[in-house]
Amino acid sequence: MKLEQIYTGCLAQGAYYVESKGEAIVIDPLREVQPYIDKANADNAKIKYVFETHFHADFVSGHIDLAKKTGATIVYGSTTAKTGFEMHVASDGEIFNVGDVKIKVIHTPGHTMESSCYMLIDENGEEKALFTGDTLFIGDVGRPDLAQHVISDLTEEKLAGHLFESLHFKIKPLSGDLIVYPAHGAGSACGKKMSKETWDTLGNQKNTNYALRNGLTKDAFIQEVLHGLMPPPGYFPKNVLMNIQGYDSIDTVMERGHKALSPREFELVANETHALILDTRSASTFAKGFIPNSINIGIDGSFAVWVGTLIPDIKQEILVVADPGREDEVITRLARVGYDFTIGYLDGGIDAWLGANKEVDIIPNITAHEFAEIEAQNPEIHIIDVRKKSEYDSEHIVGAENAPLDFVNETMKLVNPAKTYYVHCAGGYRSMSFASILKSRGFDNLINVDGGFKEIKDSGKFNLTDYVCPSTLL
Repeated sequence: MKLEQIYTGCLAQGAYYVESKGEAIVIDPLREVQPYIDKANADNAKIKYVFETHFHADFVSGHIDLAKKTGATIVYGSTTAKTGFEMHVASDGEIFNVGDVKIKVIHTPGHTMESSCYMLIDENGEEKALFTGDTLFIGDVGRPDLAQHVISDLTEEKLAGHLFESLHFKIKPLSGDLIVYPAHGAGSACGKKMSKETWDTLGNQKNTNYALRNGLTKDAFIQEVLHGLMPPPGYFPKNVLMNIQGYDSIDTVMERGHKALSPREFELVANETHALILDTRSASTFAKGFIPNSINIGIDGSFAVWVGTLIPDIKQEILVVADPGREDEVITRLARVGYDFTIGYLDGGIDAWLGANKEVDIIPNITAHEFAEIEAQNPEIHIIDVRKKSEYDSEHIVGAENAPLDFVNETMKLVNPAKTYYVHCAGGYRSMSFASILKSRGFDNLINVDGGFKEIKDSGKFNLTDYVCPSTLL
């Protein structure tokens, strides 16, 4: 038997591949399915089942494409949803044979109503692993407020109650020797305090996970699990519907997006389609020169989450500016979260644009040291901190105004286009996104502080509020 966790850091997502005696399964595959097919081919195995732990909200699963390309059966543990594809709805406790091993379905509603875990039973009949999806994370549990955005008669309290029962009556009684393999780790928006570890024993989780502690009542669990939840990114419900109803093949998406456009063609398409120009280069490189009206979301950050947060229309046509050679990576990572309408990219990147003598814009970018000198000479300057409210509340520059990037359409109302503002986040990634969005909307007086709050604090030259441990904040 072979078991492999396939972890994708930018989504903090774990897919799983299990093979035994020429038969294989994939659990919660990503949108691009060829790597799973390649694994099976290398093992001379046939993918028999694609197991889905639930209808995912934070990414578009590859279940449909993988089933079409391999003949595998898509399996959900329980669902009343009418899907746009053929699937098998398993009963609670149903067993699936895969070579010499077995997969047992455990229906665990709570994160969503169809959420299910899958237990791996080895060749000797021993229970070895539990693939928990978003029901149980390492150090946390799935947030129970997402399904209410898709099913109107559900409330987060009802879902939290179901989750408590699933955890304490179905998961907790299982053997502590089981290895827990969740769908996500730290960085995912599907929980609030997940560990950076991507697996653990169930026994250790029983001892350390707040949601599994002895003596925890249902009412106390509901209160605790719902406390401090931030609104989910706007693309979550749209990804759920894509996972239920179906979507274009990843091959179609890649073909549509992989169109190399010369600077002249790029400009023409941009003017004709009103597509969003998405520049995925690093913040510091972007600041030096970019196509007017483009926005910056760097590929080397939490790219998918920020795309989903900042681009409200999932069907928005997108033109890509990327470092040469990374265009397909950008198109793929957009498709992972349902942004399927990339319609081309700038061939040769920004250098080709500059070589064609096309117009560029810039955003002033200064160091924390330069920022400190400016602030020392004029303490009345306007400072915008675009970190999350919890980060700002923990510690911030005295006098800085909090305008979280997460809610840029609202927080931009705090900015007076006639005034000059110094914008920072934690490290420079989010502040450049904020500045670029406002720049595209006619705000020309924003200056980005490169290095963000970390370097601001390290400089020792600013008056900061007293630090408060974030865990104590509401």
